[in-house]
Amino acid sequence: METNIKFNYPSSEKVYLSGKLYPEIKVGMRKVSLTPTITVEGGERRVEPNDPVYVYDTSGPYSDPNVEIDLEKGLPKLRQSWIDGRKEGETQMYFAKQGVITQEMEYVAIRENMNCEELGIKTHITPAFVCKEIAEGRAVIPANRKHPESEPMIIGTNFLVKINTNIGNSATTSGMQEEVEKAVWSCKWGGDTLMDLSTGNDIHETREWILRNCPVPVGTVPMYQAFEKVNGKAEDLTWEIFRDTLIEQCEQGVDYFTIHCGIRLQNIHLADTRLTGIVSRGGSIISKWCKVHQKESFLYEHFDDIC
Repeated sequence: METNIKFNYPSSEKVYLSGKLYPEIKVGMRKVSLTPTITVEGGERRVEPNDPVYVYDTSGPYSDPNVEIDLEKGLPKLRQSWIDGRKEGETQMYFAKQGVITQEMEYVAIRENMNCEELGIKTHITPAFVCKEIAEGRAVIPANRKHPESEPMIIGTNFLVKINTNIGNSATTSGMQEEVEKAVWSCKWGGDTLMDLSTGNDIHETREWILRNCPVPVGTVPMYQAFEKVNGKAEDLTWEIFRDTLIEQCEQGVDYFTIHCGIRLQNIHLADTRLTGIVSRGGSIISKWCKVHQKESFLYEHFDDIC
């Protein structure tokens, strides 16, 4: 598989900031050179240089000239050594509730602050603050242990706004190479997370290529793949099929999901008078299931099991 995979950002270079709790942590940033400030006083031209600015970088190894990119092998497994030291089931929430600061927590604190500390700018976003926000349910680090290629990032009220991008093949267009290329470009242009909405052929294999070459969290809509498993017949969907699809995707490395659990049988008719009807593909699938079976959806009934 080939694609245009090395990034060159004009007037900037890739730099790494180190952790203090975990010195082995290296957080990638873009160091942007600024033009000098030019003023004229008393007829004399004065040139005042400006220090470079460090900015949040989502491009991962693709912008590091010292890393060789091979899509066949996938990206370096940044978090593998951290994960290997933990037991199955020990998530970021598990550690946060015990007051334990993980490598991921220090990593995102550095990312969110950029180089404020070096500039003498005081900030409240410390690793301890990250830990507290996660423990109290105000923030989340989407980082599946089966996706060690991803660089930790955090989503929450008290952190930087994040941008999610959508890609995905269909039954009529695109293939694996195109989807990987879309994923790579999303990371170049600042997408913080990536949603694979593939509905065409080879969904599992396409997602595998994306996961192994994506430095940001990857999400899916499991309903799309479950729908393909029943040949597009919504009424044939079952909780067991959907559950097994969830497990399959979790084991592959998917970091977050869209689950259409909010569709209620009693509310489906409210879309009848809407100009656009139901615009959600997953919502329309589960609405059809509810109407055929005249009962609440298995997603609603099993939401606690999903969690």
